[in-house]
Amino acid sequence: MIHKYYLNGFYIVLDVHSGGVHVVDAVIYDLLDFVAPPFSQELFEKACAALSDKYTSEQLLEAYEEIKELTEAGVLFSADDYEKFADMMVSAPIKSMCLHVAHDCNLRCKYCFASTGDFGAGRKLLDAETGKKAIDFLLTHSKGRKNLELDFFGGEPLMNMPVIKEVVSYARSKEKEYNKNFRFTVTTNGILLDDEITDYLNREMYNIVLSIDGRKEVNDRMRPTVNQKGSYDVILPKFKNLVDKRGDGQYYVRGTFTKYNLDFAADVLHLNEVGFDQVSVEPVVADPKFDYALTEEDLPRVFEEYEKLAKAMIEKKKKGEGFNFFHFMIDLDQGPCAIKRLRGCGCGNEYVAVTPDGDVYPCHQFVGMEQFKMGSVFDNSINQEMKDDFARANVYTKEECKNCWAKFYCSGGCNANNYQYAGDIRKSFKLSCEMEKKRLECAIMMKAALAADDAE
Repeated sequence: MIHKYYLNGFYIVLDVHSGGVHVVDAVIYDLLDFVAPPFSQELFEKACAALSDKYTSEQLLEAYEEIKELTEAGVLFSADDYEKFADMMVSAPIKSMCLHVAHDCNLRCKYCFASTGDFGAGRKLLDAETGKKAIDFLLTHSKGRKNLELDFFGGEPLMNMPVIKEVVSYARSKEKEYNKNFRFTVTTNGILLDDEITDYLNREMYNIVLSIDGRKEVNDRMRPTVNQKGSYDVILPKFKNLVDKRGDGQYYVRGTFTKYNLDFAADVLHLNEVGFDQVSVEPVVADPKFDYALTEEDLPRVFEEYEKLAKAMIEKKKKGEGFNFFHFMIDLDQGPCAIKRLRGCGCGNEYVAVTPDGDVYPCHQFVGMEQFKMGSVFDNSINQEMKDDFARANVYTKEECKNCWAKFYCSGGCNANNYQYAGDIRKSFKLSCEMEKKRLECAIMMKAALAADDAE
């Protein structure tokens, strides 16, 4: 299987199963519309007849021979060596937990999937004992895994700082006994950040996610405070202070774009310009009934904006001003193991979410859906049947994914979004699919452009 496209002056061919990426000339690019294994003289002659008005016979023969050479080398039209791993998608020990320390928030973001923080079940905070039970649950169900990850989540987790500190302390006290290593992260809107909290987070958190949508007018339209005032002027200096103090520690600013700011490239660039070099601005996922929701009619404009952003980032990189945009970070060396490439995030299998009530769900986006409650930290229970079902969800058990060129990069998409908008974790949410494919095309093109610049 191959995927080919033209973008920003580059003819690009991706060989899906080998991961090979080829920047080719126009002759090879056009010829690939007519030739594929098994090669034959008859096939070549038909291709020549179809393209004789554009290229000479010598050009076509040279291109044809190069296509055959790449195929024989296993980097074009390569066989699918991954499907055999699909049956190995079995349940694995849990390694990551999203701990909901606050089902409450001091913002009222209009697109919030968590019903402005309470997940539709009333505002509450996690107590320390439930938090410790969650740590015990993770210690038990992680089995032989040494490295464990725990994300403090909300709502707004900083509304419950005393419990965060107590949970971290408790987890650290268990590391030696259980031969574990905890890595903590936190996702925050920044309203409550002060110097003391900032120093604590920079000391204890392996990664920090800072929520801000971009330009002041964009952020404040969708992310107002409880009293409906803008949050941008409050949080920006606090975020900059945290990042300045953080040094080389991991972080990223994370925003959401909606129909209201389809020019979202300007928001990404704005966040970089005000001092952040790790940026993620992601498409809102929402019911089409909302005015801010993205729909299929928005896709051409969204695609145009991704291309605009990619070109701007190339120019910044050439000037030594490059930064990371989460959705353009791509591994072309097939670094992740086969299982990771087929299954993705591990939702409901290696990764779970825990609520303030101690209930266990497949991930934070399933919280509140009673049919997906899969256990409790109070009795260490886990619904193994549900866990096994999530473990088996991979690109070969999702019909739309099986024959998609992007399958090894998106790994089947978000299970929660698939369920909420397509009705089944194994049915793809088409809108997200199309945007993901465009991001991948842009990311690969950027690699090609920068490589070409280096070669020059």
